[in-house]
Amino acid sequence: MSQDVLAGLAVILEEVAGVDPADVTPEKTFIDDLDVDSLSMVEVVVAAEEKFSVKIPDDDVKSLKTVGDAVSYIQRAGVAA
Repeated sequence: MSQDVLAGLAVILEEVAGVDPADVTPEKTFIDDLDVDSLSMVEVVVAAEEKFSVKIPDDDVKSLKTVGDAVSYIQRAGVAA
């Protein structure tokens, strides 16, 4: 499951922010490592919500610093949904 989420996020990050999917690993930070700005992050979140059928409130988005944080969050939210 986590590999599916990671692969899905890699596709979204490539489409939204032009990030090379090979660079999308759990320890990478969105802002510092992948150069995803706040506007692109909003687009990433919206795309992830649609792709994974989860809701990510704005307050929670602020706590998603790394790709791994997002994968874990989406897995938890998906299980809870």
